Amino acid sequence: MQKLKVFFEMIKFEHTLFALPFAYLGAFLAANGVPPKLKLFWITLAMIGARTAAMSLNRLIDRHIDARNPRTAQRALPAGQLRVNEVYLYTVLSFLLLGYSAYQLNILALWLMPIAVFFLVLYSYTKRFTWACHIILGISLGLAPAGAWIGVTGHWALAPILLGLGVMTWVAGFDVVYACQDVEFDRNEGLHSIPAIFGVQRGLEISAAFHIIAPILFIAVGVVMSMSWLYYGGVLIAIILLYRQHRLVSADDLSKIGVAFFDLNGYLSLLLFVFSISDLILLS
Repeated sequence: MQKLKVFFEMIKFEHTLFALPFAYLGAFLAANGVPPKLKLFWITLAMIGARTAAMSLNRLIDRHIDARNPRTAQRALPAGQLRVNEVYLYTVLSFLLLGYSAYQLNILALWLMPIAVFFLVLYSYTKRFTWACHIILGISLGLAPAGAWIGVTGHWALAPILLGLGVMTWVAGFDVVYACQDVEFDRNEGLHSIPAIFGVQRGLEISAAFHIIAPILFIAVGVVMSMSWLYYGGVLIAIILLYRQHRLVSADDLSKIGVAFFDLNGYLSLLLFVFSISDLILLS
């Protein structure tokens, strides 16, 4: 139990909150209301499997880099709290959970699962050769609502693509902010990130651009799905939270990154989901 506690702390299991509400939103939009409970069950397990596999694999791949970075040196693997083979086991089990959950949803979800796995694995390597690592992370999380839609309906549509792109730009934007903490380390190690390549100030400007695009895409989802005023109220709150995030962080003061990254983005995904399903259930 102690090992599991350390593992869940290592992968920041509670941060599943970032992606899970958007996966549920994709499912609710697909059903134009409340989806079947069994579908939601398998979508939940698929999300848990995907995120757990991605985070544990990231920690494995980056363990030597983490050991050299003062900010991450106390993570479980560099600190010796977990063994490499233990984390590999958790990773394999998590991918198996993802695959079995996709199988239970429908055949298209199973066929498309390797695409999700590809991006989940690719992300951990991208910062070694491109500053587009933030976009790859965004794609990895943006696949969640699209995958949930397919899990419910068994086919593609425009709305989940727009929603996935919205999540992609939202995630890329806040990941750029988070990367500002490690600019000097990344440069010394030859690692790539938007702040390390273009500077913190320009990085924050690029992040803000991502966060202008994301609400536009969320609005487009509302238009395609003929959503009502409650949904757009949720998008307005998301815009306010994004604006607040960029007011908290500047090139001269990065001390509030924790609040901007963890708290505000967690509120954003949860509140947008709540407003959206309230619209679907009460006003549709």
